[in-house]
Amino acid sequence: MVATGSSRIVVLGVSLALLAGCAGSSKSSLQAPDDYFARQLPGMSSSFNPMMSPVDNPILRLDSLHNPSPELIRTALLAQHERWAGTPYRIGGTGRNGIDCSALVQNVFSETFRLQLPRSTSEQVREGTQVSRDELQVGDLVFFRPPGRYDHVGIYVGDGYFLHASTSQGVMLSELDSNYWRRYYWQARRTLEPTTLAQRVTEPGES
Repeated sequence: MVATGSSRIVVLGVSLALLAGCAGSSKSSLQAPDDYFARQLPGMSSSFNPMMSPVDNPILRLDSLHNPSPELIRTALLAQHERWAGTPYRIGGTGRNGIDCSALVQNVFSETFRLQLPRSTSEQVREGTQVSRDELQVGDLVFFRPPGRYDHVGIYVGDGYFLHASTSQGVMLSELDSNYWRRYYWQARRTLEPTTLAQRVTEPGES
């Protein structure tokens, strides 16, 4: 009878150990999506709740106002791409019926960053400070000298892409390292530091 009781105690102990092991596995598996989500959004804490969108999270939203991330610049520029995508190129054009490269840059900077840039490429290339190609940051202006009468300008959006008004396909994103654009790359200019541009995205006010 005593032996039977001991056996029950042993069985109970083993069962509790197995349950504890399963609980540990479940916790580990629940942390995996959290870590994955954090990796997808650089700078986000791994303790962030993966079930809550960063847009809906009031703590992250408040933090972004006080410590704006340059990633906000990229998001804002991609939103401008969505707005202008497919607009045909027209030399001298400034609106949705047709726009040229420098007018697109001028519009995007005015609407997104409250920064008034000159109208022409020849004037925009004198804005800010020159930066080397390997130091490009989101929001920098990139200039090209393709064949023909006019120079070309776009806005670097990161990951090797820039937003511009292409003469052949209208407003679009292109690869900076494509054979064509790499061949005619000229220089890059930084109008304002990325943190300042990001602040202008999040904080309404006068330019």
